[in-house]
Amino acid sequence: MLELRVCALDHPDALKLNEEVQAYYREVYGDNDVTVLAPEQFTAPRGRYLVGYDDGRPVATGAWRPVDARPDDPVLRDGDAEIKRMYVVPDARGAGHARTLLAELERTAAAAGRRRMVLETGTAQPEAMSLYRACGYQPIGRFGTYRDDHRSRCFGKLLRE
Repeated sequence: MLELRVCALDHPDALKLNEEVQAYYREVYGDNDVTVLAPEQFTAPRGRYLVGYDDGRPVATGAWRPVDARPDDPVLRDGDAEIKRMYVVPDARGAGHARTLLAELERTAAAAGRRRMVLETGTAQPEAMSLYRACGYQPIGRFGTYRDDHRSRCFGKLLRE
């Protein structure tokens, strides 16, 4: 069973898992995710950074941060929450950890007053796209750092009206 703990972006376990996900991005895309992240973006109640533990071992990570409408980015809306750093270590995949983590991110974002979850993934991550679709996410326009990247795929899901 996955135990979820709220952590800071710079917590040692979060840093370790972030290094792993960045290595994965380099493997499949040739470079790191260059989206600028700051610890205060994920501090409750405004945001949330979670690390999932299986038998005391950190095996999953995921976070959300608040984003709102911006004149330079027509896809984003006031009340959005953006998912970042969703990752499950390879030997822990298939146990439902990603779904557990995603459900908690959605729950806490809705509780914080966010109305829609948005996320960016890429064409080299078909498993991620399948997970999001299976959890009710629909394709939306590209936004953020990767809005001009043809490999980028973005999804959104209403949390509340």
